[in-house]
Amino acid sequence: MTQKAACFPPQVRLREPAEFKRVFAKAERSTDKYFTVLAIVNELDFPRLGLAIAKKNIRRAVDRNKIKRSARESFRLQQHEMINIDIVVMARRDAATANSKILQASLDNHWLRLNKRCATYS
Repeated sequence: MTQKAACFPPQVRLREPAEFKRVFAKAERSTDKYFTVLAIVNELDFPRLGLAIAKKNIRRAVDRNKIKRSARESFRLQQHEMINIDIVVMARRDAATANSKILQASLDNHWLRLNKRCATYS
């Protein structure tokens, strides 16, 4: 039995503006009190994550960094159950005051929801 490594290498990150634009253009959307998460099927064999945590919504850098860490960690642990999708996570104002466990639970629900929605397109 082989276990896949739970890591976050550079190839599973969205980096280029064109990659983000592609997701924003025609994406499946999942929203709750803390996050809006967009996803679209990609042509690769693995999911990728992009973060768009706006200073307009989350004022303090400390809070933005906490949210980014939570999103990366949740993605890192769940990426092997996901299909090949590009994901962009956007934080809402309530995410700044939530603790890490609440953020993790919220993101786990988003991953499941988007996996089901995007599976019909792949």
